[in-house]
Amino acid sequence: MKRRQFVGAGLSLAAAWPLSGWSAVLKNVSDLPTRTLDGGELLLPGASVEAFAASLHGDLLLRDHAAYDARRRVWNAMFDRHPAMIACCTGAADVRRAVDFAREHRLLTAIRAGGHSFSGKSTCEGGLVIDLQSMRGVRVDPAARRAYLEAGSLLGELDNECVAFGLATTAGTVSHTGAAGLTLGGGFGRLGRRFGLACDNVASFDVVTADGKFLQASDTHNQDLFWGLRGGGGNFGVVTSIEYRVHEMNPVILGGNLTWPMSQARDVMRHYRDIAPTAPEVLHLEVGLFWTPDGPMTSMEVCWSGDHADGEAWLAPLRAFGKPVVDNIESMPYLRIQGSLDEPLAVGKHYYAKNGFLTGIDDAGIDLVLDVFQREPGLFSLFFDPCDGAYHRVAPGATAFPNRGAMYWLGLVAGWPDAQGSESRIAKIRAAWRELEALTEGFYTNMSDPDTTMAGYRGNYGANFERLVALKAKYDPMNLFRLNANVPPAA
Repeated sequence: MKRRQFVGAGLSLAAAWPLSGWSAVLKNVSDLPTRTLDGGELLLPGASVEAFAASLHGDLLLRDHAAYDARRRVWNAMFDRHPAMIACCTGAADVRRAVDFAREHRLLTAIRAGGHSFSGKSTCEGGLVIDLQSMRGVRVDPAARRAYLEAGSLLGELDNECVAFGLATTAGTVSHTGAAGLTLGGGFGRLGRRFGLACDNVASFDVVTADGKFLQASDTHNQDLFWGLRGGGGNFGVVTSIEYRVHEMNPVILGGNLTWPMSQARDVMRHYRDIAPTAPEVLHLEVGLFWTPDGPMTSMEVCWSGDHADGEAWLAPLRAFGKPVVDNIESMPYLRIQGSLDEPLAVGKHYYAKNGFLTGIDDAGIDLVLDVFQREPGLFSLFFDPCDGAYHRVAPGATAFPNRGAMYWLGLVAGWPDAQGSESRIAKIRAAWRELEALTEGFYTNMSDPDTTMAGYRGNYGANFERLVALKAKYDPMNLFRLNANVPPAA
């Protein structure tokens, strides 16, 4: 293209660009029924909605927009909600405008990054969704060992950029999970015993608070907010970017699964209980109970991120334990094991879960777990994750995440294709959990369910709760950000 033609094309494009903003211009919008924070209804003037849309760089989607239906859907199809508006933010400026609009009109507001909430808190009925999906990108500085992540990015994107430089940080176990939500709630993962929670590896957050201010939270700026964002969830603002500390790690790990028939499950679980506390911190070893067409099975997922020769030697006795029917442990890219649960936990199913932490488990506890699991064939899968190692090297009060003394994380997860039979399934899972809950102390808020009460959150946060309440009163006194593991501004 000749220079004159190129310049001419640019001028034509500029002349055609809408002067009111980058987003599609909304005109002749009817007054819009919306839901407020107190559960009431508000008829927003159409002119106000038009002005809000014009202020955004990204689009404001109403129900008649062609992209609305796809954009409103979240990972857990159990929550089929219809927000009045979806603000598709492209950066912190859009987030500030959306927060200001939500606060001024006291709108029920949900924050959606990855949309992976088990409890459906990343969407709402009749309110405003501040949608961060367009804010995606990860930049790694290998010399400084830092990764800089935009808040709409997924864990798989963080992993992918880090491993290219022989680096990694704790980043969950399902690659299509949103990184921001996982990190704000704590952030377990296959590297956690080695590097700690995802939130333990945060160097700084950029966050828009309920008053529309853009703040940085770190060890040197807004330290109180930095404390609360590491485990306190989305209570204090909308995080727009995260700076992580990342660590040297071979991008090829020893990983795979050992699987035994259910007849060996009791011995396998006792063996796991006995060896897990002394396992090297480069080992992630998760026990699972699951159903197959041939009946129930028990397995251990292995992720050894250290020296391979050491790993082969340590794993040899475990691989010889009992009579495993599957042993597919091999050298593999870390990215492969990080994506191994993506299909079993695919977007669009109906999901329900219960979880809690254990400081230990005796033989009677193992027997109870096995009994409850087998009582309802095919109802749910069950897992034990290790919670020691680097997780324990952070004091319970050093961050908002309180559950630092646990040895294991126990979870029940169920997924089914459609709404049929949901109520019956959920009632049975609740009944099963009532028996197992006595084994636990506290729970992981990222996997909390819609049944969780304020008393439950208070008990979970323990000594950290009152500090969280005070922080909430400072940064979000109207409880604008309430669709989360909510801490009220007043107890």
